[in-house]
Order: sequence, then C-alpha cells, then structure tokens
Amino acid sequence: MAKIVTMGEIMLRLTPPGNSRFVQCDSLCLEFGGGEANVALSVANYGHDAYFVTKLPKHEIGQATVNFLRRYGVHTDYIARGGDRVGIYFQETGSAMRASKVIYDRAHSAISEAEPSDFDFDKIFEGADWFHWTGITPAVSDKAAELVKLACEAAHRHGVTISCDLNFRKKLWTSEKAQSVMRPLMAYVDVCIGNEEDAQKCLGFVPDADVLAGKTDAAGYKGIFKQMKEQFGFKYVATTLRESFSASHNGWKALIYDGKEFYESKRYDIQPIVDRVGGGDSFSGGLIHGLLTKATQGEALEFAVAASALKHTIPGDVNLVSVDEVEALAKGDGSGRVQR
Repeated sequence: MAKIVTMGEIMLRLTPPGNSRFVQCDSLCLEFGGGEANVALSVANYGHDAYFVTKLPKHEIGQATVNFLRRYGVHTDYIARGGDRVGIYFQETGSAMRASKVIYDRAHSAISEAEPSDFDFDKIFEGADWFHWTGITPAVSDKAAELVKLACEAAHRHGVTISCDLNFRKKLWTSEKAQSVMRPLMAYVDVCIGNEEDAQKCLGFVPDADVLAGKTDAAGYKGIFKQMKEQFGFKYVATTLRESFSASHNGWKALIYDGKEFYESKRYDIQPIVDRVGGGDSFSGGLIHGLLTKATQGEALEFAVAASALKHTIPGDVNLVSVDEVEALAKGDGSGRVQR
C-alpha cells in the first residue's frame, strides 16, 4: 500500500448527546476531528501507511490527541510537540428542518503558530506517494498558510501526487483572502476536490448550481471543471453533489473529470443521517484510495461515494469503515441486513 501524508489541524470535538441542544445539556461527549486528520484515518483503515503532520502541545490533551491517531493506525512520527493549546469545536447535531451548528474555539492553537523549523518536509515526503491538504489549514493563520506552501514545494520536489479539498470556511477567512492564498497554491495540485461554494469562494469560479434549492445537477459543473483544468492543469477535478432535503435526509452522489470525460456516480438516498460532519473528508479519503488502486476514474469515484455515504451513518468525524464494507455498498448491497 501507499505512503500517504496529510497535514492540518486536529481539534477536540465537544458534542451534546444525541440531538440535544447546547442550552439544554449538562455534559458533552469528547471526540477528535479535523479535515486532514479525518482523511489520514480513512486511508489508514484501507490499509495504507498514513502519516499526519501537525503540531500539538506536550500536555495531556495534546498526548490524548496523539493517542487517538495511533489507536486507528495513523503514524505520528512527524507531529511536532509544543505550543499552548489544541483547538476546539462544538458540534450541535441537527435533525429534520433544524440544521446542525458548529462553534469554533481554535485561536492560537499550536499548529496555527507553528514555525517552518518545526518540520523537515524533505524527510517527511521521502518515499511518499500522496500528499493531501485542505483549504482549512491555510485559513487558520498566515503561518499555517506558509507551512502549506513549503509542504507543497517539498512534495513536488519528491514527485508526490498532491490533492486539495478546497473546503472554504467563511468563519475563518473572506473569499478575497482565500483566493489570494489558494490560487497560487493550485500550481502544485494534481487532484482538486470542492463543491460549488468552494469553487466560487476559493478560486473564483461560479457553477450553475443552487445547493439551497436542491439544484445540484452535474451538468452545471461541467463547464467550470473544464475551465479549472485548463487554468490550473489539474489531472482530476471532483466534487460531491449533495441534495439537502433536511438535516436528516440528503441525496448524495459525485462527479469527476480527467480532461477527457466526465463520470457521474450512482446516487444514494441517505436517511436518517446520523452525522454528516466529515462526509467530505471521507469522500477525499475514498477518492485517494480509489485513484491509487482502481483501474478507472469511475471505479475510484464509486468507491469514494460509497465510503462517504457510509460515513453519514457513523457518529463523530471519522469514517470507521473497511474496504470490504465500502466495496459491498458500491456493488449494491445497501440493505442494512445484520451480518452474521
């Protein structure tokens, strides 16, 4: 299997039990999550050598975070230790017409204040096959944005395939700032992943799609995908297509383009949703595995969509599924019958 490196911020996730609201609960469930960490955990479950790069404090909360990654098979050799805090996010899980809600408390986290001297990127990417990052990491601070640039340069020197999930977060930066940082970084990217908002806010492209009205016809993306590939030279451009009928009921499929043909996946009707946070990360992890192991982009995409559909059934950020479980769903076994 491949050596896959991801880099970013992993945070504490504090969640009220079930579908409780913040204002009514007197206890919170502690978990961990974060875009690139979620991808590393996914590909580790698929048997790859997954390495997560970040900086975490030396205190017990930092160590608990490291232990969490190790528990699921992610290598932590390249995690720098230092800084004062682990970022936190509070997740209130919605239901029916009530949307989920996220509140961040991540200012001055260790990775947001990390220095280039904390990492030996040439050593990190020695023998690596794939590097994945998201637009969340350069958004957390200017220092983190510089780390992403240095990591991309090193990965490029070592001939590593680079993927980016654009992942625009309006609570972290403006579209103007995002484009000023993200567009230059696209010069290093081979596989670009992003939905309609990401393409617009991070790169300045506007697909013919209205996600709030449930209009996510794949045809609306084709012209934009061609423009993105022509401008940045991506090998693949991919997006998930979410139909959000309610917090508990979504339609889910995806589209990929390799410069020659478009492939649209089968559609999954997901209800009831247990937890949709991490759905995009599980898609990225599935797509990386698919592109590394499948013969065609269509097979790779079907694996990614099936993997991410399964994530919606699992509480927490992380997609704890095996290759066999994903393959079974991709082949049509979505009955949910007890496996004996």
